[in-house]
Amino acid sequence: MNEAAIGDSRTRVLSECALCVALTVVLSMLNVFTMPQGGSINLEMAPILVFSCRRGVKWGTAAGAMSGVIQIIYGGYVVHPVQAILDYPLAFACLGVSGLFGRRTIAGMTVACASRLVSHVASGVIFFSAYAPDGQNPLVYSLVYNATIMIPSTIISIAVARLLLIKLSGRHG
Repeated sequence: MNEAAIGDSRTRVLSECALCVALTVVLSMLNVFTMPQGGSINLEMAPILVFSCRRGVKWGTAAGAMSGVIQIIYGGYVVHPVQAILDYPLAFACLGVSGLFGRRTIAGMTVACASRLVSHVASGVIFFSAYAPDGQNPLVYSLVYNATIMIPSTIISIAVARLLLIKLSGRHG
């Protein structure tokens, strides 16, 4: 579904976008588990996934990027400008990809979260390979480290986002 299909005004969509960004930032601070070198299991992806499925890839990507920028401002861990882009605005903008899948929301959200994982893995390989144990491939280390965070976050975020989409569509089931 996109904005035209839902039939809402631009003001309403912008208001939803602002609420989505705010919820994402707040949920990023409520962690179930935090890894030693950074990254947390939480529900921060759910609002962007819902918003993107309802409003499309353009709006979802914009909301994700804005969420990432605000998370940098509120205490993001930055070692290099490129790392900041990979771990925050780009990673969260990737969640907007879920808007490309129409009614196949679970597939779209899964691909979107996997895209975010790719951004974090790239950052890990480029900027955090020093944390890899001696002799371990930095790509494998980054993939395992980031997947440890992203897989549980993806599962709970998709479950919550899917329930919210059902509730917002008025269906019961």
